[in-house]
Amino acid sequence: MPVPDARVELQIDGTWTNVIDHVVQSTGIQLSYGRSDEGRPVDPGSGSLTLLSPDGLYSNRNPNSDYFGKLPRNTPIRITAGGSTPALLMPEGVAGRATTPDHASLDITGDLDIRVDLQPALWQDAGSGFEVIGKYVVAGNQRSYRLMVTGEGQLLLTWSPDGVSVLEHRSPVLPVVQHRQTVRATLDVNNGLGGYTLTYYTAPSLAGPWTQVGQTVTTSGITQIFASTAPLEVGDLPALVFTDHERRIYAAEVRNGIGGSVVAAPSFQTQQVGTTGFVDSAGRSWTVVGGASISDRVTLAAHVVPTWPSTWHRSGHDVRAPIETAGILWRLGLGRKALASTLRRRVPSYSPLAYWPCEDGASATQAASPITGVSPLVFKKASFGQDDSLPGSAALPTVEAGGSMTAAVPVPAAGATEWTVTTFYKVDSQPGSEVEFLSWRTNGSLKRWRMLMGGGGGRLQAFDFEGTLLIDQGVSLGPEYFSGWWRIAVRVQESGPNINWQMAWFNVGGQITAFGGTSVNSAGAVTQVNTLFGSISGLRVGHVTVLPTGDADEAVYPFLGADDGWAGESAVARLRRLADEEAQTLTLAAWQGDPSRTSALMGAQRPGALQDTLQECADSDGGILTEDTHRMGLVYRDRTSLENQTPTVIPYAALTTPFEPTESDTRLRNDVTVQRVGGSSARAVQDDGPLSVAAVGLYDEDLSLSLYQDTQAAQLAYWRLYLGTWDEARYPTVRIMLHAHPELIPTVSALQVGDRVQITGTPSWMPPGPVDLIVQRITHNLRTFEWTVDLTCSPGGPWLVGVAGDAVRGRADTAGSELAAGVSTTDTSLSVTTTAARRWTTDPADFPFDIQVGGEEMTATAITGTGMTQTMAVTRSVNGIVKAHSAGADVRLAHPTIAAL
Repeated sequence: MPVPDARVELQIDGTWTNVIDHVVQSTGIQLSYGRSDEGRPVDPGSGSLTLLSPDGLYSNRNPNSDYFGKLPRNTPIRITAGGSTPALLMPEGVAGRATTPDHASLDITGDLDIRVDLQPALWQDAGSGFEVIGKYVVAGNQRSYRLMVTGEGQLLLTWSPDGVSVLEHRSPVLPVVQHRQTVRATLDVNNGLGGYTLTYYTAPSLAGPWTQVGQTVTTSGITQIFASTAPLEVGDLPALVFTDHERRIYAAEVRNGIGGSVVAAPSFQTQQVGTTGFVDSAGRSWTVVGGASISDRVTLAAHVVPTWPSTWHRSGHDVRAPIETAGILWRLGLGRKALASTLRRRVPSYSPLAYWPCEDGASATQAASPITGVSPLVFKKASFGQDDSLPGSAALPTVEAGGSMTAAVPVPAAGATEWTVTTFYKVDSQPGSEVEFLSWRTNGSLKRWRMLMGGGGGRLQAFDFEGTLLIDQGVSLGPEYFSGWWRIAVRVQESGPNINWQMAWFNVGGQITAFGGTSVNSAGAVTQVNTLFGSISGLRVGHVTVLPTGDADEAVYPFLGADDGWAGESAVARLRRLADEEAQTLTLAAWQGDPSRTSALMGAQRPGALQDTLQECADSDGGILTEDTHRMGLVYRDRTSLENQTPTVIPYAALTTPFEPTESDTRLRNDVTVQRVGGSSARAVQDDGPLSVAAVGLYDEDLSLSLYQDTQAAQLAYWRLYLGTWDEARYPTVRIMLHAHPELIPTVSALQVGDRVQITGTPSWMPPGPVDLIVQRITHNLRTFEWTVDLTCSPGGPWLVGVAGDAVRGRADTAGSELAAGVSTTDTSLSVTTTAARRWTTDPADFPFDIQVGGEEMTATAITGTGMTQTMAVTRSVNGIVKAHSAGADVRLAHPTIAAL
């Protein structure tokens, strides 16, 4: 079988079945996911392998096969490999844990210190969150404490002082820059100041060093922890209902007291694979139960098999199934139907009694309803598909003077006591006198209702069955109510023998004006929309809705945000919302590297294919929308998650050919124009330097992005120019021989698209290392006795951005300086002249820092002189390069601050 310990599992009839023994070894298994370079969307994840199919075993239509009818299109397939660090593994969708019985040493009532070394498949957007460790049983009120990671990516410590009541506090969102890390929570139940203190930390291991997450939480009033009879459990806590999210837990510690004695210390990484029971160093006996296991397996792909082809020798023997596997992007790419408008998608979810979007085609004469049992809204003197300027809508009809719209409204089974009638409108100008904009009928004591506007005002009228006018209330309206898109709404609620009514205007985007009153009548139910429009210039209408509520808030929710196409929401928020709306189609998790910085604010969401709409968010923000290797879903890495990552270090000795630098111009862009869709544009040009237009010629780019404000266009144009003119060699392929270097399996197999890697120990004929790269594509090739991984990469340097106050990344570079005199290979004093802006610092507190001269890095230890020519004391050859430098050589910071977008 492919090495090391590859496994191919098909979900057959609901059960994962290992079919590795049927994989043809000569061709092995190939897997690939990611993108060919940083300038394009990711490609669908793919895989290929060939199964031996004796007697047509893997033929879904073969009645003689044990799998007859059990291998449909899109059969789930999971490909894993062994050789990673052993851990307590809880696979996706599986509940499992390691448990130890209650013991006197675990009955901590005072200060608590919990530490866990873990690696979840996702730190953020993992559903409702997942449990990590706890001594916590709800039944019988045996709650002590528990630690979990929330769906937002926060640590959450919960404890009970009495087994019944619960106290809990959250950390800020974890600044996750690596897949595996150790988390820690400490609780000081009595801080000596009349309160208790809670602190969270992260570290690379259980031994530290510890970095505090956020501020210490201090609360008045001392507390304690209940000494329950619950077992101590690591992983899924059966008493709780949270997401069964894939996670690997390597080790944990529970200490009595902050930094106190260790009372439980399960080390899963030191156990043999498959072990189901062991005793830890603190004397606790552990049992692995449920769907958990101590495993060294990593998931390389969670795909489906779209088709099941069969081949055979003409003799009729050697039947095979050469299958291609596919990630979720393959299926999304096949379905190109445009998503409906944001209003059309949102309003039906609020169960209206009737709803007519009015987004029908240009030749329509009636507006269809997406609500079952609701007849069409019939128009006269209307032209459909004429105006698409309402951000949350597709094109809507225009109505001529004297036009009408009519439809019956289903009456709810129970007696109606409240309702709302609403519609959007836009006109060319205010009518000179009051004319009908909306009219409907009810079966209450008031039979007909009319909304009139024009002549500087608006009016609500209601008539009884004899036509007597019982409500006639007007209000002044300024000219702004006849400029742009507005929504008008009438809400009615019964209150004893009276009805309370309100008429309101909502400007698309949020403004509201309302007035109301009370009348001695019954509300009844809306039975018909029956409007005869007056003489209104350029009237457009749409999204006519009857809601079964007169509550002010509930009548707003169906339209809130959707009316302007969710303009102004962040890219991450839009992706999450779309995933919620399309929950039956896809799962998506968003990874934010710096939660304090909002991802790009988006323009209005217009109708388009789901995959295109998702990618639009990634394009505007500059992050990566890629496939989740652990489940059939997507992961979005926002732009900040790519910055200043802790790298995965790969020694040059572990590589094989090809690892060859190239000065390719594939991603060179020195003239960038960004157009805001529906708005202005901005242009950024590189006028000087080695990759400027003057130096290498014109490499231009012109793209349109969904952005909220025109000012964003300039920011993105200059950021893309910065990326496109980064002057560094590219390494199209980094090939790692994992079969020859199994010590790299844990880190390399955990790599995801967008991760940072560093190649160390490069030979002397290459530029001084390490080589800093961002992974764009990952390809696995598993054969007998061979496992190679090809990484397609882009330069990592542009993503090392400034950090305020940081000793390395917090320094501004010189605007221009050069050697005033040449230096030999041994000189340790440089005469440096500043040619632009301010001279170099002489403050002793600012030293040391690294500079670069002619490719050689040096450490500046002091600078003297108050003029533009100064003397700089240096330590030579920090990066292994040592050479003489001539007068006029450029002097720069080795790691200047780059302002992040």
